[in-house]
This record gives sequence, C-alpha cells and structure tokens, in this order.
Amino acid sequence: MIRVLVVEDSATMRHALREALATDPELQVVGEAVDGAQAVELVGRLRPDVVTMDMMLPTMSGLVATEHIMAEFPTPILVVSSADRQELFSTYNALAAGAVDVLEKPRGDDSDAGWGRRLCSCVRLVSRIRVITHPRARLDGRSRSGAEPIVPQAPPRAVPIPADEPTVQVVALGASTGGPGALTDLLRALPVAFTTPVLCVQHIAASEPFAVAFSDWLAGQTGRNVSYGTEGTPLRSLAGRVVLAPPDRHLLVRDGILRLSAAPPRHSCRPSVDVLFESVAAEYGSAAAGCLLTGMGRDGAEGLLQMRARGGHTFAQDEASSVVYGMPREAALLGAAAFIMPPSRIAARLGELSQAARARR
Repeated sequence: MIRVLVVEDSATMRHALREALATDPELQVVGEAVDGAQAVELVGRLRPDVVTMDMMLPTMSGLVATEHIMAEFPTPILVVSSADRQELFSTYNALAAGAVDVLEKPRGDDSDAGWGRRLCSCVRLVSRIRVITHPRARLDGRSRSGAEPIVPQAPPRAVPIPADEPTVQVVALGASTGGPGALTDLLRALPVAFTTPVLCVQHIAASEPFAVAFSDWLAGQTGRNVSYGTEGTPLRSLAGRVVLAPPDRHLLVRDGILRLSAAPPRHSCRPSVDVLFESVAAEYGSAAAGCLLTGMGRDGAEGLLQMRARGGHTFAQDEASSVVYGMPREAALLGAAAFIMPPSRIAARLGELSQAARARR
C-alpha cells in the first residue's frame, strides 16, 4: 500500500481527493490536515509515503509546510493547486523547495474528466521518488526538530581554461523533476556579464497555465531575461537571454534559427531534452555547452553524449544535489558528461569559459 497524507483546507476538495484516491486499491489515505502546521506534525507522526499539498492554507502556508517537511522529514510531495497566478508562483516556490510534481485542481468543466485517474497516477509516480533533505529548505540553517545546520558549500575552485578552448556560442540545459530549483541555482550563479544564449527544456507535467507562468517565475527568481522560444528567432539575437521550450513543443536550432516542432514525443516527453541537445550538437559542435540536471528517466543522456562526441562541453548534475538522480545518472553511465557537479559549480565553469572567450576577443 502507498500511504497518503492529504493536506487541504477545503472540506469539499478533501472529499474529492479522498474519493479519487479510494478508487485505487494500492492507495490508502492515512491522514488529513487542514493547515500547514498540522501537515508538518502529521508527516512526522505518520510518516506517509506521499503528501498531496494545497498551497493556500491557513496558519502556515503550503510553501512553508513544504520547506519544513523537506528539511525535517523528507517525503515526496505532490502539489495539488489551482491555476490562480498567486498560487502558481507559490507552487513553483514549493517545487524549488523540494516538492516533486504538481497537479491542477479540478476546474469544474469538461477538463475534469479523468482527473481522479490522473491524481492516482501522479501519486503512484511520486511515491517511487527517493527524495533528499532539500538543500534549499534550510529554515535559517536549523530545522524545527533541532537538526544540525546545513553547512553551505564552499565556493567552487577556479579551473584554468586552456587557451585553445573554442568560444561557447550557446548553452543548452535540460531538467525534469526537481528542475525549477536546480535551474534557479544555476542561473543565479552565472556571472552578471554572462551573455551566451541559454536554451532550456524543463519537463512540466501540468496544464498549460502552470507551464506558461514558469518563465515569469524563473525570471523573478534569477534576475535573468527569461521567455518562451518563438519560431524563426535567430540565435544571435538572444544574447543574455534564457529561452524555454514552450509547452508541448520541441525546441531545436537549425541554421542558426530557433525552431519549434510538434514531432512525436521522445522518451514520452515533448518538449524533449534529447531533441534540443542533438540539434545543438549538429549545429555548434565544440562551440556549445550542454548541462543535464535532475530528473526522472533518461531523456537528454544520449543527446548529451552526441554533444560530447562533437567536442562540446558537457555537464551532469551530481547525485547529492539532485532531487531525482535519474537523467544525470544515465548521462554519467554513458560517459556523456565530462564534468559531474552541483548547479552552482556548473555555472562557475560556464562563467570561466565565457570569461576566457571574452579575454581572447
């Protein structure tokens, strides 16, 4: 049995969650919480396998409850939230703090058909994720349970860049589960003067309103110019920009131009990291850098290997900092990543490559 704690202040929504979860014989609701403080207490006492978490809660918000849970009793958290803009931003903050997936609440229209099945499927999926004491859920360095403070990592040591390294013209990023936090850490750590275009695929298994709001949230978190890719944009016009693959479209580069594609999914993913990486490998070879971050599955590993085979700079996130060590692990097993390190150190290395290129120019 997969033991589920339901966190929701609306009695109507709690009933809907209970009814939907009861249809799956593998799922058992072991408790219900109506505010964040009660949620934290019940997670510590019941130790459920999965928590379904509302964001807008009295006393203690769902975001703060998520931070406490991931700092004290790491548990897979499925955010069940509405598409209201304020709640969307709280949802992404929760994902950055260690929640592993999001499902939109029923809308009260035709889109609700099959919502209960989607809920059960999501709960089963996240229950298989081995979560970590999340590095961003520091709670001022000490958890309420009195655990020792989390010691910040030392600044990454500079690594000299050989004089003959080719100029990096584009950086390609791929991420899935745990990606919002990893992308935030990487983009924040890039030097202010870093202007190389960054193309990014982030898997978001949620409705379009959730996915569309991600660019605004990421821009606010990082101070970078973040937008969704548009068909026909020349890459040379994207200096200093972070470009995301739009919902349900592959993002790739051909003849120096951004292309969007509705081609079939790869590894059940559209957008696919492999599609982006393979196009960048073919187009830019040694003048590209590829980074594969936290996520479930294997999307991006083979594409990163192609980038390395063509001389590109390749990175994979390390296990200790990954919410899910799936995609980067596959890249490491293939020998696709020349460097395996946390996002902040990847950013430092990219900054060194950019600085070396500017010095040569």
